[in-house]
Amino acid sequence: MRIHSLLFGLALVATGCADATETETVEKEAADTEALDALFADWDRDDAPGCAVAAKREGEALFSRAWGMADLEHDIANTPETLFEAGSVSKQFVAATVLLLDQEGKLSLDEDVREHIPELPDYNETITLRRLIHHTSGLRDWGQVAAISGWSRDQRTHDHDHVLDILSRQQALNFAPGAHYSYSNSGYNLLAVIVERVTGEPFADYSQELLFEPLGMDDTQWRDDYTRVVPGRSSAYSGEPGDDFFSINRPIEHVHGNGGLLTTVHDLLTWNQALTDGALGEELSARMQEPDVLANGREIHYAAGLQLDEDHGQSSIGHTGATSGYRAYLMRFPEQAVSVAMLCNVSGVDTREQGSDLSRIALGDAAEEPEKPPEPADVGKDVLEARAGLYADVRNHRPLELAVDGDKLIIPADPDNDDDEPEAVIPLSADRFLVPERDKELVFTSTDNERPGIRVRRDGYDEERLIPVTPADPSPETLADYTGDYASDEAETRLRIEVDDGQLYAKRRPADRFELEAIYPEAFEADDLGLLRFTRDDDGKVDGLSFSRGRVYGIRFQREDDG
Repeated sequence: MRIHSLLFGLALVATGCADATETETVEKEAADTEALDALFADWDRDDAPGCAVAAKREGEALFSRAWGMADLEHDIANTPETLFEAGSVSKQFVAATVLLLDQEGKLSLDEDVREHIPELPDYNETITLRRLIHHTSGLRDWGQVAAISGWSRDQRTHDHDHVLDILSRQQALNFAPGAHYSYSNSGYNLLAVIVERVTGEPFADYSQELLFEPLGMDDTQWRDDYTRVVPGRSSAYSGEPGDDFFSINRPIEHVHGNGGLLTTVHDLLTWNQALTDGALGEELSARMQEPDVLANGREIHYAAGLQLDEDHGQSSIGHTGATSGYRAYLMRFPEQAVSVAMLCNVSGVDTREQGSDLSRIALGDAAEEPEKPPEPADVGKDVLEARAGLYADVRNHRPLELAVDGDKLIIPADPDNDDDEPEAVIPLSADRFLVPERDKELVFTSTDNERPGIRVRRDGYDEERLIPVTPADPSPETLADYTGDYASDEAETRLRIEVDDGQLYAKRRPADRFELEAIYPEAFEADDLGLLRFTRDDDGKVDGLSFSRGRVYGIRFQREDDG
């Protein structure tokens, strides 16, 4: 009897444990559902686009949900099976294809890109395929070059021939290969072209056979022809949370490799699982996570189409994406065996913030609170005021403003952007300041000027150098010096600089007119155009201008007239 009673008691305990575990699971699922609905509440509408999400832990589903509409014109709702475009999440699939070709000996990551793409100019610098993969090549971003002429990627249909043509006309690099990291789509479009030239097959077909079919990613394909009918594909839209009106914003380009992957959240999780399990080989999985090393010895955080980072106190491996109105987020947390995917068809989703919040839900109790910034050193207001002012990057001439706000040093918000907010600059000492949001440190150094210069440090390495400049208030005579016509073969466009009622403008055919705001001597900035810095010859006469925009540094415009 005692044995029977003991066994019966143990059975009750075991049953109780099982019931408790099941209850905890149900409660966790209910909590996740509530948290997910709160996170995507802005898109839980039948008159707005939205998102699909999915997550797994150790290969088991955590959640799979969708909100909003896939097609507003035809009243079709998003589901976890809806196809979206993955933006730059696509890059890792190009990198994997190239790495597998390298393993087979069909190409080498250390080859000069000009061995495969002779159309590129000879810059007297070797650009390897490895540099293309890691965004350390120095090549200008072709799409931003195209935008200078007024024909950006959303205004003209481009294909890979356009990419090659634009890059063949660039007379300089942004920087020497390996000197810096600068995100550039050009490298991944060139890699797709290289795969095609090496294999003799279209990149879209070859990668389909190599990656998607063996892994069972049946709903994944490339948008190599944007006019092709793709059943189940969502439309993409421009719009913000709370908007009553959304406009269609789908890609109109055939260019792919930098982006252009059509896929589902479930196929993306299949891919993450394949990298985790080594389904395409342990060697590939390992090499996909190898970051590049710059010439100064700094190991960057970018691997083969993957960003190596940390979120919620856990190591993370993944990427975000944005093309036209599509938004994407794909992340792995290897130590927790958690994988998260998010695909959206509206531009108003902040992929990094929204994706991070989604990952927090998937990580559950493993998510840690973010590390607090260090306590600011007490350096005194006189030190802050001595550091405040305007600075310019010696490489691309872009300005950086520092200002004192009360007892703090800040990077002021953009007055033309209602969503922009000031960034804190935390003093670590009188000469060292941390910018947490940009993950960099400003080290002030002595110069020949009254104000010090700045060395920008990342991961303990000097990456940029800024010099102090003074805000400009050019006289009418100085403005008149700039007027005239300027042309660039690299950007295939002309700008006419003129003065109207004391204001300097840049005109671009057929009807674009940009108001130029004086920033510092010889330098002007225009919304939707970029930074123009006028240059002078030995006699002090304006002979041209240097143009920088986003991922394009120092495109030369030559003055065509006598002024």
